[in-house]
Amino acid sequence: MSILSEMGQKAKDASVVLSVLSAPKKNEALCHGAEALLVAEKEILAANQIDVEDALASGIKGAFIDRLTLTHARLQEMAEGLRQVAALDDPVGEVLSMKTLDNGLIVGQKRVPMGVIGIIFEARPNVTADAFGLCLKAGSAVILRGGKEAFRTNQAVVSVFRKAMEEVGLPADIVQVVPDTSRETANEMMRLNGYLDVLIPRGGAGLIQSVVQNSTVPVIETGVGNCHIFVDETADLDKAVAIVLNAKTQRPGVCNACESLLVHEKIAERFLPMVGKALQEKAVEIRGDEATCSLISGSVPAVEEDWATEFTDYIISTRVVNNFDDAITHIRKYSTGHSEAILTENYSNAQRFLNEVDAAAVYVNASTRFTDGGQFGFGAEIGISTQKLHARGPMGLKELTTTKYIIYGNGQIRQ
Repeated sequence: MSILSEMGQKAKDASVVLSVLSAPKKNEALCHGAEALLVAEKEILAANQIDVEDALASGIKGAFIDRLTLTHARLQEMAEGLRQVAALDDPVGEVLSMKTLDNGLIVGQKRVPMGVIGIIFEARPNVTADAFGLCLKAGSAVILRGGKEAFRTNQAVVSVFRKAMEEVGLPADIVQVVPDTSRETANEMMRLNGYLDVLIPRGGAGLIQSVVQNSTVPVIETGVGNCHIFVDETADLDKAVAIVLNAKTQRPGVCNACESLLVHEKIAERFLPMVGKALQEKAVEIRGDEATCSLISGSVPAVEEDWATEFTDYIISTRVVNNFDDAITHIRKYSTGHSEAILTENYSNAQRFLNEVDAAAVYVNASTRFTDGGQFGFGAEIGISTQKLHARGPMGLKELTTTKYIIYGNGQIRQ
């Protein structure tokens, strides 16, 4: 039996314990895990510092380093995230429906744990804590496979959680981390049928597509975010500048950051110099069409690839469109179905945008940065699903469960 198969069996065994665990016991475990993170801050940050230094030495920089880096404040946020999950209602055991049939059978539907969840992700140590917390509260064991750049950090964090679980009388194998980051183990994890009930990739387009194309385990596809903001001719321009600036620069390395800006031609001469100045003051590179380049000094000509790219960096593609329909056509062609926004003071245009744009989250007059489980009031999230089956949008606790039918009889037999 391979190492991953052994991990899978241990996770299945642990999931049996988790599946019948009471909500108070889950909450106790989560709060103890949060406290253990803070107690182990010195060790975790020391491991993370080595990961960051190695990444910098290999030439990695910018937003990637930001995602990789842990600080005292970020560790506090990870711990608080676990406490927030503990405070959420437990979805497991919720009865969704119950009815009595003509033959006297009582048929209901009940929310139950997935079992064992696998997560493959890149250099985002916070995902380790989010995954642990959400899966535990949803009643499932989790096997994590992080990126090589955060290997030491992930090992340190998972080690803390495993010890914390044993301290509250639960199996350490509730949470496990794959002991290497080779392509071979990633491929084996994608084929761990019989152990994993679902696999969730979280990272860039390359990682997600690799998992979707190669996995024999059922996959929930999470969000590559080529997110657009369309500034309509009726938009409040000052409000629009603030929203675009927030959506692009508040945290550019995440999937709900704005990557592409569309501006109605009737306001382009007024708006583009305004937003261009604000973006460039934040060191954002503007890649624009001919009209954009003529109106924003220092912008560079965009190429076709730019319209389809999730930059996750201080770069934005910008195009002037003739009308509302041109904006919709552009979004339909290049959108990844994550988060799209219109900035407008016209009610009819707002409603058309909400109805005609196909994405997990569609906004009117707000930053795309709000597509987040915590911001939506779900607590922590495991990712943003851009698919249409089972889950779409921020995946919180309910999206990490499944259902089963429960039937009460009194001797009925089928004729």
